[in-house]
Amino acid sequence: MTQNGVRKHTIVALVQDRPGVLNRIASMFRRRGFNIASLAVGASELPGLSRMTFVVAVENDQVLAQVTKQLRKVIEVVRVEDLTSEDIVARELCLVKVKAASANVRSEIIQVIELFRAKIVDVSADSVTVEITGDEDKIASILTLLKGFGIVEIMRTGRIAMVRGKKAPLKGREPVGAGKGAK
Repeated sequence: MTQNGVRKHTIVALVQDRPGVLNRIASMFRRRGFNIASLAVGASELPGLSRMTFVVAVENDQVLAQVTKQLRKVIEVVRVEDLTSEDIVARELCLVKVKAASANVRSEIIQVIELFRAKIVDVSADSVTVEITGDEDKIASILTLLKGFGIVEIMRTGRIAMVRGKKAPLKGREPVGAGKGAK
């Protein structure tokens, strides 16, 4: 995705699951002036390793190469891959609380969310909370429609991504960079 000459890249890293790793990586990004557009971290299929998915906005391939090079230097980073040119499945989760003071408004909100296969996960006297799962464009589209009702609060995860099919770029390779000590 390109915007104003800046391209968003999806970078996935396997990191040792230890206290302080996220802080070290975020500090590295901050010191180098790299902006993280989104970040998601969670357990991986490999014991003792977490998977981090970054979306970074960079102006050119040299900056991207610098981002991945710097990530590989962090001791706890075991593997790094740029998935941008891969055929990937990418999703985000968004919770949005919308004003809904009447049954008519709730009914209209339900019609909107059904179009996007979203779902209501909480209802109160004056609002509904909607769960949306999908790509950035889907989430942006439904949020645009829900703004007309009055958005109270939004919370989004970062992008998570996997390569389609059997290919698993982070699996089955020798560790790279300074993180080689990870098992």
